[in-house]
Amino acid sequence: MTSPLRELAGVLIKDLPRYLPALASRGNAYIGLCNRNERIEWSPDRSGVRCLWRWGTDLHAPRHLRWLGLRLARRAHADHPVHCYSSSASTDQAPTVSFIVGHRGESRLPHLLATLASIAGQRDVAFECLVVEQDVVARLPGHLPGWVRHVHAPPPSPDMPYARSWAFNVGVKQARGEILVLHDNDIVVPADYAARIVDRVRRGHDAVNLKRFLFYLDRQHTENYFAGRSGLLDHAAEAITQNLEGGGSVAITREGFDRIGGMDESFIGWGGEDNEFWERAQTLRVWRYADLPSWHLWHGPQPDKGSRTPVEKYAALAQLDPRERIATLVAQGNGELSGPFGRRGAERA
Repeated sequence: MTSPLRELAGVLIKDLPRYLPALASRGNAYIGLCNRNERIEWSPDRSGVRCLWRWGTDLHAPRHLRWLGLRLARRAHADHPVHCYSSSASTDQAPTVSFIVGHRGESRLPHLLATLASIAGQRDVAFECLVVEQDVVARLPGHLPGWVRHVHAPPPSPDMPYARSWAFNVGVKQARGEILVLHDNDIVVPADYAARIVDRVRRGHDAVNLKRFLFYLDRQHTENYFAGRSGLLDHAAEAITQNLEGGGSVAITREGFDRIGGMDESFIGWGGEDNEFWERAQTLRVWRYADLPSWHLWHGPQPDKGSRTPVEKYAALAQLDPRERIATLVAQGNGELSGPFGRRGAERA
Protein backbone atom coordinates (compact mmCIF):
# COMPACT_ATOMS: atom_id res chain seq x y z
CA MET A 1 0.00 0.00 0.00
CA THR A 2 1.36 3.40 -0.99
CA SER A 3 1.95 5.75 1.95
CA PRO A 4 0.22 9.18 2.03
CA LEU A 5 3.62 10.88 1.88
CA ARG A 6 4.59 8.90 -1.20
CA GLU A 7 1.24 9.71 -2.85
CA LEU A 8 1.69 13.41 -2.11
CA ALA A 9 5.16 13.29 -3.62
CA GLY A 10 3.71 11.71 -6.76
CA VAL A 11 1.14 14.50 -7.01
CA LEU A 12 3.80 17.20 -6.61
CA ILE A 13 6.17 15.63 -9.11
CA LYS A 14 3.81 14.19 -11.70
CA ASP A 15 0.48 16.01 -11.44
CA LEU A 16 1.35 19.63 -10.69
CA PRO A 17 3.31 19.97 -13.95
CA ARG A 18 0.14 18.88 -15.77
CA TYR A 19 -2.41 20.87 -13.78
CA LEU A 20 -0.78 24.28 -13.51
CA PRO A 21 -0.23 24.97 -17.22
CA ALA A 22 -3.71 23.68 -18.08
CA LEU A 23 -5.33 25.90 -15.45
CA ALA A 24 -3.32 28.93 -16.56
CA SER A 25 -4.06 28.54 -20.28
CA ARG A 26 -6.54 30.83 -22.01
CA GLY A 27 -8.22 27.92 -23.76
CA ASN A 28 -10.04 24.91 -22.37
CA ALA A 29 -7.04 22.64 -21.79
CA TYR A 30 -8.14 22.19 -18.17
CA ILE A 31 -11.12 20.04 -19.19
CA GLY A 32 -8.62 17.42 -20.35
CA LEU A 33 -7.24 16.95 -16.83
CA CYS A 34 -7.69 13.41 -15.55
CA ASN A 35 -5.82 10.90 -13.42
CA ARG A 36 -2.44 9.65 -14.57
CA ASN A 37 -3.71 6.18 -15.44
CA GLU A 38 -6.68 7.46 -17.45
CA ARG A 39 -7.07 8.54 -21.06
CA ILE A 40 -9.43 11.03 -22.64
CA GLU A 41 -10.40 11.72 -26.24
CA TRP A 42 -11.05 15.22 -27.54
CA SER A 43 -14.09 15.91 -29.70
CA PRO A 44 -13.38 16.74 -33.36
CA ASP A 45 -14.03 20.44 -32.68
CA ARG A 46 -11.95 20.39 -29.46
CA SER A 47 -14.92 21.62 -27.44
CA GLY A 48 -15.20 18.65 -25.10
CA VAL A 49 -13.63 15.39 -24.02
CA ARG A 50 -14.76 11.81 -23.66
CA CYS A 51 -13.44 9.58 -20.89
CA LEU A 52 -12.07 6.31 -22.27
CA TRP A 53 -13.10 4.25 -19.27
CA ARG A 54 -16.36 3.10 -17.72
CA TRP A 55 -17.99 4.50 -14.57
CA GLY A 56 -17.12 7.67 -12.73
CA THR A 57 -13.84 8.33 -10.96
CA ASP A 58 -12.62 11.05 -8.60
CA LEU A 59 -9.66 13.24 -9.46
CA HIS A 60 -6.71 12.07 -7.39
CA ALA A 61 -4.50 15.16 -7.21
CA PRO A 62 -7.08 17.53 -5.66
CA ARG A 63 -7.64 15.06 -2.83
CA HIS A 64 -4.05 15.66 -1.74
CA LEU A 65 -3.86 19.35 -2.70
CA ARG A 66 -7.28 20.83 -1.95
CA TRP A 67 -6.26 24.23 -3.27
CA LEU A 68 -5.69 22.62 -6.66
CA GLY A 69 -9.31 21.49 -6.79
CA LEU A 70 -10.43 24.97 -5.80
CA ARG A 71 -8.40 26.47 -8.64
CA LEU A 72 -10.02 24.03 -11.05
CA ALA A 73 -13.50 24.96 -9.78
CA ARG A 74 -12.79 28.68 -10.11
CA ARG A 75 -11.33 28.23 -13.58
CA ALA A 76 -14.36 26.26 -14.75
CA HIS A 77 -16.76 28.73 -13.14
CA ALA A 78 -15.02 31.64 -14.87
CA ASP A 79 -15.90 30.05 -18.22
CA HIS A 80 -19.32 28.73 -17.16
CA PRO A 81 -20.68 30.79 -14.24
CA VAL A 82 -23.67 29.83 -12.13
CA HIS A 83 -26.42 32.44 -11.98
CA CYS A 84 -29.03 31.94 -9.26
CA TYR A 85 -32.41 33.68 -9.41
CA SER A 86 -35.69 33.35 -7.58
CA SER A 87 -37.74 33.75 -10.76
CA SER A 88 -37.40 32.92 -14.43
CA ALA A 89 -37.67 35.33 -17.35
CA SER A 90 -38.65 32.44 -19.63
CA THR A 91 -42.16 31.74 -18.33
CA ASP A 92 -44.02 33.66 -21.06
CA GLN A 93 -42.43 31.73 -23.91
CA ALA A 94 -43.18 28.27 -25.30
CA PRO A 95 -40.36 26.17 -23.83
CA THR A 96 -37.72 24.52 -25.95
CA VAL A 97 -36.25 22.77 -22.90
CA SER A 98 -38.11 21.11 -20.05
CA PHE A 99 -36.18 20.49 -16.84
CA ILE A 100 -37.77 17.61 -14.92
CA VAL A 101 -36.85 17.17 -11.26
CA GLY A 102 -38.10 14.39 -9.00
CA HIS A 103 -38.54 14.97 -5.29
CA ARG A 104 -39.81 13.41 -2.07
CA GLY A 105 -39.92 14.59 1.53
CA GLU A 106 -38.77 17.76 3.28
CA SER A 107 -35.14 17.01 4.12
CA ARG A 108 -34.04 17.88 0.59
CA LEU A 109 -36.15 21.02 0.25
CA PRO A 110 -33.13 23.38 0.61
CA HIS A 111 -31.31 21.32 -2.04
CA LEU A 112 -34.28 21.52 -4.36
CA LEU A 113 -34.63 25.29 -3.98
CA ALA A 114 -30.92 25.85 -4.62
CA THR A 115 -31.11 23.63 -7.69
CA LEU A 116 -34.15 25.50 -8.99
CA ALA A 117 -32.39 28.83 -8.47
CA SER A 118 -29.58 27.72 -10.79
CA ILE A 119 -32.10 26.50 -13.37
CA ALA A 120 -33.86 29.87 -13.20
CA GLY A 121 -30.54 31.45 -14.17
CA GLN A 122 -30.42 29.74 -17.57
CA ARG A 123 -29.89 32.17 -20.40
CA ASP A 124 -30.46 32.40 -24.16
CA VAL A 125 -33.10 29.67 -24.29
CA ALA A 126 -36.80 29.29 -23.49
CA PHE A 127 -37.31 26.70 -20.77
CA GLU A 128 -39.66 25.42 -18.11
CA CYS A 129 -39.18 23.35 -14.98
CA LEU A 130 -41.45 20.69 -13.53
CA VAL A 131 -40.99 19.23 -10.05
CA VAL A 132 -42.62 15.83 -9.68
CA GLU A 133 -43.36 15.29 -6.02
CA GLN A 134 -43.65 11.56 -5.38
CA ASP A 135 -45.15 11.51 -1.91
CA VAL A 136 -48.39 10.45 -0.25
CA VAL A 137 -49.05 14.04 0.82
CA ALA A 138 -48.10 17.06 -1.28
CA ARG A 139 -45.66 19.05 0.84
CA LEU A 140 -44.22 21.42 -1.76
CA PRO A 141 -47.10 23.85 -2.42
CA GLY A 142 -46.18 27.16 -0.84
CA HIS A 143 -42.46 26.43 -1.08
CA LEU A 144 -41.85 26.35 -4.82
CA PRO A 145 -41.17 29.49 -6.88
CA GLY A 146 -44.17 30.57 -8.93
CA TRP A 147 -42.50 29.82 -12.25
CA VAL A 148 -42.05 26.11 -11.39
CA ARG A 149 -44.80 23.64 -12.29
CA HIS A 150 -45.68 21.25 -9.48
CA VAL A 151 -46.87 17.73 -10.33
CA HIS A 152 -48.07 15.58 -7.45
CA ALA A 153 -47.66 11.84 -8.07
CA PRO A 154 -48.68 9.94 -4.92
CA PRO A 155 -47.34 6.38 -4.90
CA PRO A 156 -49.96 3.62 -5.25
CA SER A 157 -49.00 2.34 -1.79
CA PRO A 158 -47.64 4.43 1.10
CA ASP A 159 -44.71 2.09 1.71
CA MET A 160 -43.42 2.13 -1.88
CA PRO A 161 -39.79 3.35 -1.99
CA TYR A 162 -38.93 6.36 -4.11
CA ALA A 163 -39.00 5.41 -7.80
CA ARG A 164 -36.80 7.83 -9.73
CA SER A 165 -37.68 6.32 -13.11
CA TRP A 166 -41.40 6.72 -12.56
CA ALA A 167 -40.95 10.32 -11.39
CA PHE A 168 -39.12 11.24 -14.59
CA ASN A 169 -41.64 9.45 -16.81
CA VAL A 170 -44.53 11.28 -15.14
CA GLY A 171 -42.75 14.59 -15.65
CA VAL A 172 -42.00 13.88 -19.30
CA LYS A 173 -45.68 13.19 -19.94
CA GLN A 174 -46.56 16.61 -18.49
CA ALA A 175 -43.67 18.53 -20.10
CA ARG A 176 -44.03 20.83 -23.11
CA GLY A 177 -40.45 21.13 -24.36
CA GLU A 178 -38.96 19.23 -27.28
CA ILE A 179 -35.77 18.69 -25.26
CA LEU A 180 -35.92 17.03 -21.85
CA VAL A 181 -33.38 17.45 -19.05
CA LEU A 182 -33.71 14.70 -16.43
CA HIS A 183 -32.24 16.46 -13.43
CA ASP A 184 -31.63 15.52 -9.79
CA ASN A 185 -32.73 17.84 -6.99
CA ASP A 186 -29.22 18.35 -5.59
CA ILE A 187 -27.17 19.56 -8.58
CA VAL A 188 -26.43 23.22 -9.34
CA VAL A 189 -25.68 23.93 -13.01
CA PRO A 190 -24.07 26.82 -14.90
CA ALA A 191 -26.15 29.43 -16.70
CA ASP A 192 -25.21 28.21 -20.19
CA TYR A 193 -26.20 24.60 -19.50
CA ALA A 194 -29.56 24.56 -21.31
CA ALA A 195 -28.34 26.68 -24.24
CA ARG A 196 -25.37 24.38 -24.78
CA ILE A 197 -27.68 21.37 -24.78
CA VAL A 198 -29.91 23.02 -27.38
CA ASP A 199 -26.88 23.77 -29.54
CA ARG A 200 -25.85 20.12 -29.57
CA VAL A 201 -29.36 18.92 -30.34
CA ARG A 202 -29.60 21.39 -33.22
CA ARG A 203 -26.40 19.84 -34.60
CA GLY A 204 -28.15 16.50 -34.90
CA HIS A 205 -27.80 14.73 -31.55
CA ASP A 206 -30.61 13.03 -29.65
CA ALA A 207 -28.92 12.57 -26.26
CA VAL A 208 -26.41 14.88 -24.59
CA ASN A 209 -24.35 14.64 -21.41
CA LEU A 210 -22.20 17.73 -20.88
CA LYS A 211 -21.10 17.07 -17.27
CA ARG A 212 -17.28 17.07 -17.22
CA PHE A 213 -16.51 17.77 -13.56
CA LEU A 214 -18.99 17.39 -10.71
CA PHE A 215 -17.76 19.23 -7.61
CA TYR A 216 -19.03 17.66 -4.39
CA LEU A 217 -19.53 20.17 -1.58
CA ASP A 218 -19.04 18.86 1.95
CA ARG A 219 -21.67 19.14 4.67
CA GLN A 220 -20.54 22.42 6.23
CA HIS A 221 -20.00 24.10 2.87
CA THR A 222 -23.50 23.05 1.76
CA GLU A 223 -25.14 24.28 4.96
CA ASN A 224 -23.31 27.60 4.69
CA TYR A 225 -24.39 27.87 1.05
CA PHE A 226 -28.04 27.38 2.01
CA ALA A 227 -27.72 30.03 4.72
CA GLY A 228 -26.10 32.51 2.35
CA ARG A 229 -22.86 32.49 4.32
CA SER A 230 -20.81 30.84 1.61
CA GLY A 231 -20.60 30.68 -2.17
CA LEU A 232 -19.84 27.70 -4.35
CA LEU A 233 -16.24 28.80 -4.71
CA ASP A 234 -15.44 29.78 -1.13
CA HIS A 235 -14.04 26.35 -0.24
CA ALA A 236 -12.48 23.42 -2.03
CA ALA A 237 -14.77 20.57 -3.02
CA GLU A 238 -14.70 17.39 -0.98
CA ALA A 239 -14.33 15.40 -4.22
CA ILE A 240 -14.37 16.05 -7.96
CA THR A 241 -16.02 13.35 -10.02
CA GLN A 242 -15.62 12.84 -13.75
CA ASN A 243 -17.35 10.57 -16.25
CA LEU A 244 -20.70 10.56 -14.50
CA GLU A 245 -22.69 9.26 -17.44
CA GLY A 246 -26.40 8.58 -16.96
CA GLY A 247 -26.81 10.02 -13.47
CA GLY A 248 -27.27 13.49 -12.06
CA SER A 249 -28.45 15.31 -15.17
CA VAL A 250 -28.75 14.21 -18.80
CA ALA A 251 -30.61 15.63 -21.77
CA ILE A 252 -32.55 13.83 -24.48
CA THR A 253 -35.02 14.84 -27.15
CA ARG A 254 -38.63 13.93 -26.56
CA GLU A 255 -38.56 11.87 -29.75
CA GLY A 256 -35.46 10.03 -28.57
CA PHE A 257 -36.95 9.45 -25.11
CA ASP A 258 -40.04 7.89 -26.65
CA ARG A 259 -38.02 5.82 -29.10
CA ILE A 260 -36.07 4.09 -26.33
CA GLY A 261 -39.10 3.56 -24.09
CA GLY A 262 -38.38 6.21 -21.48
CA MET A 263 -37.09 5.25 -18.05
CA ASP A 264 -37.66 1.68 -16.86
CA GLU A 265 -40.35 1.87 -14.17
CA SER A 266 -39.54 -1.60 -12.86
CA PHE A 267 -36.71 0.05 -10.88
CA ILE A 268 -38.21 0.74 -7.46
CA GLY A 269 -35.76 2.28 -5.04
CA TRP A 270 -32.40 3.79 -5.96
CA GLY A 271 -29.59 2.43 -8.08
CA GLY A 272 -29.02 1.19 -11.61
CA GLU A 273 -31.91 2.93 -13.36
CA ASP A 274 -29.71 5.75 -14.71
CA ASN A 275 -27.07 3.40 -16.12
CA GLU A 276 -29.72 1.18 -17.70
CA PHE A 277 -31.37 4.21 -19.31
CA TRP A 278 -28.08 5.55 -20.64
CA GLU A 279 -27.22 2.18 -22.17
CA ARG A 280 -30.44 2.28 -24.18
CA ALA A 281 -29.74 5.90 -25.11
CA GLN A 282 -26.57 4.72 -26.86
CA THR A 283 -28.81 3.40 -29.67
CA LEU A 284 -29.50 7.07 -30.51
CA ARG A 285 -27.22 9.79 -31.86
CA VAL A 286 -25.30 10.71 -28.72
CA TRP A 287 -22.92 13.62 -28.11
CA ARG A 288 -20.31 11.80 -26.04
CA TYR A 289 -18.08 14.74 -25.10
CA ALA A 290 -18.34 16.80 -21.91
CA ASP A 291 -16.92 20.15 -20.84
CA LEU A 292 -19.20 21.79 -18.26
CA PRO A 293 -18.89 21.95 -14.46
CA SER A 294 -21.69 21.35 -11.99
CA TRP A 295 -21.92 21.30 -8.20
CA HIS A 296 -23.39 18.56 -6.01
CA LEU A 297 -24.92 19.62 -2.69
CA TRP A 298 -24.19 17.42 0.33
CA HIS A 299 -26.90 15.29 1.87
CA GLY A 300 -26.99 12.21 4.03
CA PRO A 301 -26.94 8.78 2.38
CA GLN A 302 -30.17 7.75 0.69
CA PRO A 303 -31.47 4.91 2.91
CA ASP A 304 -32.17 2.49 0.06
CA LYS A 305 -29.67 3.72 -2.53
CA GLY A 306 -27.60 0.89 -3.97
CA SER A 307 -29.76 -1.73 -2.28
CA ARG A 308 -29.46 -5.25 -3.53
CA THR A 309 -32.74 -5.46 -5.45
CA PRO A 310 -32.28 -2.59 -7.99
CA VAL A 311 -28.57 -3.33 -8.37
CA GLU A 312 -29.29 -6.97 -9.14
CA LYS A 313 -32.04 -5.89 -11.54
CA TYR A 314 -29.60 -3.71 -13.45
CA ALA A 315 -27.03 -6.52 -13.60
CA ALA A 316 -29.66 -8.84 -15.09
CA LEU A 317 -30.97 -6.31 -17.61
CA ALA A 318 -27.45 -5.41 -18.71
CA GLN A 319 -27.15 -8.95 -20.10
CA LEU A 320 -29.98 -8.26 -22.56
CA ASP A 321 -29.61 -6.46 -25.86
CA PRO A 322 -30.71 -2.82 -25.38
CA ARG A 323 -32.98 -3.15 -28.42
CA GLU A 324 -34.84 -5.99 -26.72
CA ARG A 325 -35.28 -3.87 -23.59
CA ILE A 326 -36.50 -0.95 -25.72
CA ALA A 327 -39.15 -3.06 -27.43
CA THR A 328 -40.49 -4.23 -24.07
CA LEU A 329 -40.69 -0.70 -22.63
CA VAL A 330 -42.24 0.86 -25.73
CA ALA A 331 -44.97 -1.80 -25.70
CA GLN A 332 -45.93 -1.33 -22.04
CA GLY A 333 -46.10 2.47 -21.87
CA ASN A 334 -45.13 4.62 -18.89
CA GLY A 335 -45.62 7.87 -17.02
CA GLU A 336 -49.09 7.18 -15.62
CA LEU A 337 -50.04 9.11 -12.47
CA SER A 338 -51.71 5.96 -11.10
CA GLY A 339 -48.30 4.40 -10.46
CA PRO A 340 -45.32 2.75 -12.13
CA PHE A 341 -45.99 -0.06 -14.57
CA GLY A 342 -46.75 -3.25 -12.68
CA ARG A 343 -47.84 -1.39 -9.54
CA ARG A 344 -50.85 0.56 -10.75
CA GLY A 345 -54.13 0.07 -8.93
CA ALA A 346 -55.93 -1.40 -11.92
CA GLU A 347 -53.15 -3.87 -12.58
CA ARG A 348 -53.18 -5.12 -8.98
CA ALA A 349 -56.91 -5.72 -8.98
